[in-house]
Amino acid sequence: MTSPSRTRVLTGITTTGTPHLGNYVGAIRPTVQASRDLSTDGFYFLADYHALIKCDEPARIQRSTLEIAASWIASGLDPDKVTFYRQSDIPEIPELTWLLTCVTGKGVLNRAHAYKAAVDKNNAAGHDTDADVTAGLFMYPVLMGADILMFKAHKVPVGRDQIQHIEMARDMASSFNHLYGEHFVLPEAVIEESVALLPGLDGRKMSKSYDNTIPLFAPAAQMRKQIAAIVTDSKAPGEPKATEGSALFQIYQAFTSADETAAMARAYADGIGWGEAKQMLFERIDREIAPMREHYQSLVDNPAQMDKILLAGADKARQLATPFMRELRHAVGLRALSSGTTSNTIKETKTALPSFKQYREKDGLFYFKFVDAKGQVLLQSLGFATPKQVGIAIAQLQSIPTVNMPDVASFIQSVGTASWDLIQENLQVLRATTVVK
Repeated sequence: MTSPSRTRVLTGITTTGTPHLGNYVGAIRPTVQASRDLSTDGFYFLADYHALIKCDEPARIQRSTLEIAASWIASGLDPDKVTFYRQSDIPEIPELTWLLTCVTGKGVLNRAHAYKAAVDKNNAAGHDTDADVTAGLFMYPVLMGADILMFKAHKVPVGRDQIQHIEMARDMASSFNHLYGEHFVLPEAVIEESVALLPGLDGRKMSKSYDNTIPLFAPAAQMRKQIAAIVTDSKAPGEPKATEGSALFQIYQAFTSADETAAMARAYADGIGWGEAKQMLFERIDREIAPMREHYQSLVDNPAQMDKILLAGADKARQLATPFMRELRHAVGLRALSSGTTSNTIKETKTALPSFKQYREKDGLFYFKFVDAKGQVLLQSLGFATPKQVGIAIAQLQSIPTVNMPDVASFIQSVGTASWDLIQENLQVLRATTVVK
């Protein structure tokens, strides 16, 4: 299996609302900066299939797709230097979603954060466990896995709440590769610790669900008015003010250099008035956003041109997706009947799974070892008094979604010569090819 010479990085934004300052500093600006790295091969997409899970307003999804695409380009993303596309323009993605569905254990999806949160909310309210839970919400991680695996992404920048989805994508890839041969690249999550998470007008996370956002390309007068509405305390001019917990200061910090931030911190300590601080924030944001605002508006006013850009990006993406999907269809048996597969070929494609071996030693104790498909010992246990204890220990290993050494050190004697990453990959393969109860 070949891979691109450059590191392939993939990022998507769900098209459910108007882009705001939080989207800009948390997703749009950092991805535009990353797209200029010549050592990376950037894939940027508008996740409109994902939007259908969260929104049932067609006009809103359409408008959001236009606004987010225009925001990315106005902020400096060059469609000619990256692969920039609308998710729904790639028909291979839902087809791959189905192939991955067929190798993904339901138990894995039961543990997905979004689904568990919905179940917990229903249980707390005394409702049916799956009340108002759609199959789309339940299958969300598989669609995300298809987005990533379709283009063999090496790295996927995500927030900490999305790490689980990357781990699931790795599980899906490992399971498919084990059953049908090495086709997928196992992606890695990239956590951007320096990326700002902006507070909104009321101090909570800036989010359209809280109705506390500042639209990214709002007219200057509207932006000034909304910044003036940021909640502050009642301290008068001349009274020292704390930067910690100040939404105004956190937003200012996201747009300024270290020196500018330090100067504002001193102004807080010297008792700057809130009106003056808000004016400084507006001027600093507008200095960065104003040069992009006209370009953004020209793109929004010309949706036909945006369609042209996105369809060109889809054509570029499908140059990879179409032959890869053909390869995957052949791998799973969706192929011409004259392709010549024989029973011998079928036998040759069967390979052993990683497995646990249980046995009893001369000391009378019971042990287990974990071996890979080639029989290499990856883990060796301590001795147990009964076979039941061995079974419990193995079940513990198999049930931990991402195994940490401290969790299992009590019953593992050694890691041998295998790396811990290799051990986890083999555990993921075993879990992915077993129906999880």
